Amino acid sequence: MQFDNPQGKNGKHKAHIRRENVVKILHAAETVFAEKGFDGASVDLIAKRAGVPKPNVYYYFGSKEDLYRTVVEDICSVWLKAADTFDDIDDPKSAFRHYVASKMDLARNRPHGSRLWAIEMASGAPFIQEYLHNTVKPWLESREKVIERWVEEGKLKPIKARYLFYMIWATTQHYADFEAQMSVMNGDEVLSKSQFEDAKKIVTELVLNSLALS
Repeated sequence: MQFDNPQGKNGKHKAHIRRENVVKILHAAETVFAEKGFDGASVDLIAKRAGVPKPNVYYYFGSKEDLYRTVVEDICSVWLKAADTFDDIDDPKSAFRHYVASKMDLARNRPHGSRLWAIEMASGAPFIQEYLHNTVKPWLESREKVIERWVEEGKLKPIKARYLFYMIWATTQHYADFEAQMSVMNGDEVLSKSQFEDAKKIVTELVLNSLALS
């Protein structure tokens, strides 16, 4: 006869609670930091938004600065992952279509993360210089090599890949960072789901057309 291990069950339960708390804290911190900035945000407010005791925030993340850096790097890591198709698919049209659409969806689904990233960049990236140098820059250089290969193979017309990515970033993230402006232009209403889908289609097609990939 096999008996359950209470300690094992307890350990799994604690791990589950930990994961839930971490997700709650990260989600709350993303919103609070985007709304208040680093200096205006407080651990107390983040804890209240997350629905967890304030000491839990310090227990899981150590400090307000460490939490801030984790949140900012997390949103960027999701953006970078959206371009995995550049490694998995050897077809420029499919790769760019997926990447642009994914970036648009992330602007729609995680607007606070995009705004927080914009705040950090506008401030001179004081908290994530190392991350930019050690993670984002090598990532961009690796994407450039893929695009350069596609150009050599005749799949793309010659283009400076770095500036292409800058344009895609600016355009897709605009739908999060400048939502207030866009809402005013839209009759004081946020874009509806159908309007956003139209925008996503137009942005994607513009990118593909500019690369002769329509």
